[in-house]
Amino acid sequence: MKLSTAIISVSSIRLLLTFINDSRLPEQTMKWQFLIDLGLLISTAAIAPTDRLLTSTLQHQPH
Repeated sequence: MKLSTAIISVSSIRLLLTFINDSRLPEQTMKWQFLIDLGLLISTAAIAPTDRLLTSTLQHQPH
């Protein structure tokens, strides 16, 4: 979970830089970077409940 959060952070900073320099980049490049960032966010949102479920299940198992 921490790794995916770090990847999203880096990707979001890169996307911000893309929008700041939007006059120098093709529109297609900006669209792809946005779609990749959106895909990372969606996959992390899907992984988070699974991670939470597995963590809580492992903590409640008797030793």
